[in-house]
Amino acid sequence: MTSDGMTFDERYRAIDARDRRFDGQFVTAVRSTGIYCRPSCPARTPQPANVTFYPTSAAAHEAGYRACKRCLPEATPGSPQWNLRGDLAARAMRLISDGVVDREGVPGLASRLGYSSRHLTGLLTAELGAGPLALARAHRAHTARALLVDTDLAIADVAFAAGFASVRQFNETVGEVFAMPPGQLRARRQAGERMPGRIDLVLPVREPFDAAGLFGWMRAHAIPGVESGDERSFARVIRLAGGPAWFEVRQDDAGRVRLRAELASLADLSTLIARVRRLFDLDADPTAIDEALARHPALAPLVARIPGVRLPAAMDPDEMLIRAMIGQQISVASARTVQGRLTAELGEPVQTAAGPATLFPTMAAIAERGAEVLRGPGARIRAIVGAATALADGSLRLSPGDDTHEQRAALLALPGIGPWTADYVRMRVLGDPDILLPGDVAARAGAAAAGIPAGPSELVAWAERAAPWRSYLMAHLWYAAPVTQAWRESATEPTLPPSRKARA
Repeated sequence: MTSDGMTFDERYRAIDARDRRFDGQFVTAVRSTGIYCRPSCPARTPQPANVTFYPTSAAAHEAGYRACKRCLPEATPGSPQWNLRGDLAARAMRLISDGVVDREGVPGLASRLGYSSRHLTGLLTAELGAGPLALARAHRAHTARALLVDTDLAIADVAFAAGFASVRQFNETVGEVFAMPPGQLRARRQAGERMPGRIDLVLPVREPFDAAGLFGWMRAHAIPGVESGDERSFARVIRLAGGPAWFEVRQDDAGRVRLRAELASLADLSTLIARVRRLFDLDADPTAIDEALARHPALAPLVARIPGVRLPAAMDPDEMLIRAMIGQQISVASARTVQGRLTAELGEPVQTAAGPATLFPTMAAIAERGAEVLRGPGARIRAIVGAATALADGSLRLSPGDDTHEQRAALLALPGIGPWTADYVRMRVLGDPDILLPGDVAARAGAAAAGIPAGPSELVAWAERAAPWRSYLMAHLWYAAPVTQAWRESATEPTLPPSRKARA
């Protein structure tokens, strides 16, 4: 369940029950102590008269409250609302977490959203209790806490990696938010093995979490040279503002999701963490999604078989469009082959902790030389090169902060892009939870296997009952398809000795 639209009494019952499902969805500020807590804080429940609920920690900061030292509300998964909602506040929050305010300032954020800086600040303050600068500051504090607790980076490096302009600003913010200096916050971390200089973080996630599905999906779609993965890990290289970055997401023996990374610029770390969280849909509320879908008899067995299903997102919006266009009407394996050839010819080689890799080509490179490398129907090649040209010259801009309907219209206006591609890009770039792809062959096969009407028009009519979670319905249908069953079963089967594996 989500906190959007909850009354005061509903939120109070959640904190009285110490319900972990609401951690990260709102914070509880207590006037008598001057602190704010996560809903599951183990401290004694305050009296209702002393409580104020805020949608973000930034709003609590602006109201003069400090983070609870006992429950550390900044150490929770983010609110699912920013991916579920498509309004201005949600679009702004997605861009702020991606580091737009740090890179382009409030004017840059306002320009992307189509508002003046003053108007945007007023709208966000009215909606969220804090303006864009305060929201970005709270995001930096969240990143700083994770780096202080989970890495051995020098404190000065933590300051710049979290997005602060100076160590002094970092010290002041950490002191104001957490009521303790950075060194004291670092001293609270748990003992554990750490490699000096290596960024290795635990990423908070709400359970249940379908790790097998996500890692299997990433592995099945991995571009050779760019991405790699197995049953419990996924790694890739990506181009960020400060240069190339390599990261690996893995599930450790305790079931925790961990991020290991190497970056050309530590200033990109906050952006990388935000994009990885979106890539793995770590801020989703799986309990709410599962409960809603399982109400329908045809979907209940799918949810029971795969609880906590997640929606894979995109690390780079421009790259996602090109990958989607290449993947139109061909198999996943064929798409990987084409994408791998394109990368090998036009990508940039880099050296990573895992060995040599290749960055996906820039849009300018595809616009200039894509026609020489791509194979297939001429119309498709012209469409891909045309889309890359539009992205390279700025006539088309894609970001997680786009309005979903405006993005769809802009994509459909390009030659060679139809409804499937436009909607698939919205699903992956925006994380829109309510997208149905009725023409998708794998989804239709999964629907037929689940006993759901599989014809495009019939599936559209039937899927109305799954709104507003039709994107997650799509994930269940993909996983129900026979082509997906094989790798899901191999990812979840117990490890066998080599001789028994051969016999199996």
